[in-house]
Amino acid sequence: MPGLPQGKPAGVPCPHLDADWRCRLFGLPERPAVCGSLQPSPDMCGADRQHAMQWLTRLEADTAC
Repeated sequence: MPGLPQGKPAGVPCPHLDADWRCRLFGLPERPAVCGSLQPSPDMCGADRQHAMQWLTRLEADTAC
């Protein structure tokens, strides 16, 4: 499986997710460090996937260089 050396835009699903939105790299050394460092929280996850995606999009915008 190829990595994401240039990252990916917010709102674009990671190509390493399976059909159930689970990470196929979880627990493998190929898993990007940023994925392991981003810990879910109630503020991030909210009540549904739409809330989580909006939160992540806002995080990306707030941290863009």
